[in-house]
Amino acid sequence: MVNMLVMLYSFIMGIVMKRSGRFPSGTANVLNQFIINITFPAVTLLYIHQLEFSSGLIFPALMGIIVFAFGAGFFLIVGKMLKLNDRTIGCLMLSGGLGNTSFVGFPMINAFYGEELIGIGVLCDQGSFFVLSTLGIMVAAKYASGRVSSWEIVQKVLMFPPFQAMALALILKPVVFPPWFIDFLRALGATITPLALASVGFQLHLGDIKTAYGRLSLGLFYKLIIAPLVIFLLYVFVFGARGQAIQVTVFEAAMAPMITASIIAAENDLDRPLTALMVGVGIPLSFITAAAWYYLLLWV
Repeated sequence: MVNMLVMLYSFIMGIVMKRSGRFPSGTANVLNQFIINITFPAVTLLYIHQLEFSSGLIFPALMGIIVFAFGAGFFLIVGKMLKLNDRTIGCLMLSGGLGNTSFVGFPMINAFYGEELIGIGVLCDQGSFFVLSTLGIMVAAKYASGRVSSWEIVQKVLMFPPFQAMALALILKPVVFPPWFIDFLRALGATITPLALASVGFQLHLGDIKTAYGRLSLGLFYKLIIAPLVIFLLYVFVFGARGQAIQVTVFEAAMAPMITASIIAAENDLDRPLTALMVGVGIPLSFITAAAWYYLLLWV
């Protein structure tokens, strides 16, 4: 409940900051740069270092990359059919292909399944952060710059601070972090939700819904309906997986667009109005659609 209140308050304050006129127009850019260069690397270092590899948890771990890969193909094909520009397609791949599996997902798991299953959500979230730090930044580089060479994309990935943090976390995997350092990383990571949602609120213009309605509907339809359906059909009917771990994994696939992925899309100028709307509209809408998925999954 507290997490939900922090999200709501931060989002509203972002809107208030914009309308008050007391903050410069570049405020959102400053917040985004702080997230990308300080907060996101701290979260990545903490999560990836704590990641426990287990064959029994392969389904939650792979959920993020499956949703992202399927979404990339979906938005590329449908986007070309609808004659959407490359920046919009790239925006949809990022904001529609990655879910808010932590800041929305964890409280939702706690509310519907209980605290003991949040660990499944953490694994889903770690997989999603891994995808964002690698494939996500490749998509951002490709669609922000148009025609770029493979080497330019590799440079973008290597210079992306969260990717560097991920590499450092894997290198330091045998090293036990002292408790004070874990608390330090966790405290830095805790700033990502209020800062990111304040940035989204600052950039949100509800008047954009009218002009962005078609592409917004496309992005949210994939993220809230098709993505969990793909995971459900693949895991349950193709692989024959059952149990609460699978239910939580499908439930996590139904979460709203990832805030950080939308921040990356905005920073690369990939349809900025749409990035803010995907989060601003997607989060409250996901409370309804995720609840529907919960009741559907009771039959699994």
